[in-house]
Amino acid sequence: MSTVAVVGTQWGDEGKGKIVDLLMKYADVVVRFQGGNNAGHTLVVNGEKFVFHLIPSGILYRDKLSLIGNGVVMDPQVLIDELTTLKSRNLDITPAQLLVSDKAHMIMPYHKLLEAGREQAKSSEKKIGTTGRGIGPCYEDKMCRSGIRVGDLLDTSFFKDRLNEALKEKNFLLKGLYGMEPADAGAIYEQYMGYAEKLAPFITNVSVMLDEKHRQGKNILFEGAQGAQLDIDHGTYPFVTSSNTTAGALTSGAGFGPRRIDCVIGICKAYTTRVGCGPFPTELSDETGEHMQVKGHEFGSTTGRKRRCGWLDAVIVQDSARLSSLDGLAVTKLDVLSGLSELNICVGYELDGKRRNYLPAIIAHCDRLKPVYTKAKGWGQELTGITAFESLPAEVKDYLKTIEDLTGVPTMIASVGPQRDQTILLKNPFSSDK
Repeated sequence: MSTVAVVGTQWGDEGKGKIVDLLMKYADVVVRFQGGNNAGHTLVVNGEKFVFHLIPSGILYRDKLSLIGNGVVMDPQVLIDELTTLKSRNLDITPAQLLVSDKAHMIMPYHKLLEAGREQAKSSEKKIGTTGRGIGPCYEDKMCRSGIRVGDLLDTSFFKDRLNEALKEKNFLLKGLYGMEPADAGAIYEQYMGYAEKLAPFITNVSVMLDEKHRQGKNILFEGAQGAQLDIDHGTYPFVTSSNTTAGALTSGAGFGPRRIDCVIGICKAYTTRVGCGPFPTELSDETGEHMQVKGHEFGSTTGRKRRCGWLDAVIVQDSARLSSLDGLAVTKLDVLSGLSELNICVGYELDGKRRNYLPAIIAHCDRLKPVYTKAKGWGQELTGITAFESLPAEVKDYLKTIEDLTGVPTMIASVGPQRDQTILLKNPFSSDK
């Protein structure tokens, strides 16, 4: 048996969904352990495109179990919508295939209103660029011990008490601070009781379920959302998400002990992208950046916003390697760089004339960073039809070797296209040959 974690090494959008879908061939269970429907994991299987915001990317395997852990903040309507969409595509999901932690916190209607009011109150340069899904306010309630959890739906009187208590504060903020209409407790209660009727069969203790599967010798895959530089503690604060996105988050977010993790894979896009505001030292606003944006179809699958593009930043990937104890890299979207004659890789920064190898904690200092590059040869050959590592152009192999040398992490997977089968598996993390 093996337990493997998949995490992002950049600012999200690295292609985690595709890699999770690929590795599910060898796993029995897949677990989401943090984030919410601000995630957007895109899969292309047999020419058919799927986008998941909440359900784990392994759901397309009918004989596997997908779990949503307690570290996820869950919008019940989004989950029901995704289940409905899958059913319309002849994938009727049952509790034998999907379960949700009773300890996961729920996103409530007032969370979205509060997030919208907060963003509107900020000046344009202070906006974080949230997805507007209510993720942050839901995590805030969790930390303030005023949140409402999925399991609360199973006790109607308890749920009503929790809701009424929460609304005392929320309606004060909505009306007094943002001038909005107060939330209607009765309408929310009826709405969420409707969710309870549909979701009750899917609710369980995910930590207990994982322990049971582990003891049975099942292979377990942990699916992270966002990327290390969006981590609430270690990312480019305050331009970050509201959860911990590194591998360590899975132990608390799924209720699974850290000594049981066998392998951590970091997903690294062959260049760098970022959605919304925040530091981006290697960002390109020239024809090369446009090449990456157009060829890579760089639009957010959750927000639809155009992604900012730039050269690969090995500094932040190395940062991720340290934070998550990476055992291997999955380098994605190598095909997007085809046609560029010369590539740059950031190996450090200069700040006020001094060299440094990490992003400064004071976010204002990031504006003064100058990236230090090493050059690599590009390649003209299209890669999407290549199925073996040996068939890759020498320049691609050299590029991967440079990334390995800079980060200290070997390449396990190389992705050369959006399709599931356009992926080269150099080392199977679920193999007994460690």
